[in-house]
Amino acid sequence: MNFVLLITAPISHPNAWHGYYFAQSALKQGHTVQPFFYGDGVQVANQLLSPPQDALNLSRLWQQLAQEYQLELAVCIAAALKRGITDSDNAHRHHLQAHNLAQGFTLAGLGTLTEWLITADRHLSFVGS
Repeated sequence: MNFVLLITAPISHPNAWHGYYFAQSALKQGHTVQPFFYGDGVQVANQLLSPPQDALNLSRLWQQLAQEYQLELAVCIAAALKRGITDSDNAHRHHLQAHNLAQGFTLAGLGTLTEWLITADRHLSFVGS
């Protein structure tokens, strides 16, 4: 089964973690998962976030999952830029001094999400409050 996960919950919200654990479980069962981070969910792609040492790092967990299963971690470009997250190309384009998109994440437009939704068997949303 092909699942598209729309994750809009910020990393501090339990639903952001539920999205990750759902993806991990589905992949272990042989399903396909395509996560798309949108709204406050794009925070997970900020490489400058530093959770406490005794806490799990959701960004690193997604990176490890993506590496293990060859996932594309798509982050909405408009939502990311609005929240101060950018890659080197867009930093240059918008005359920003630095970039902070975490490794393994890619900026994508809503067209990507639309294409994925057309071919998905199921769509799940993990929404914040």
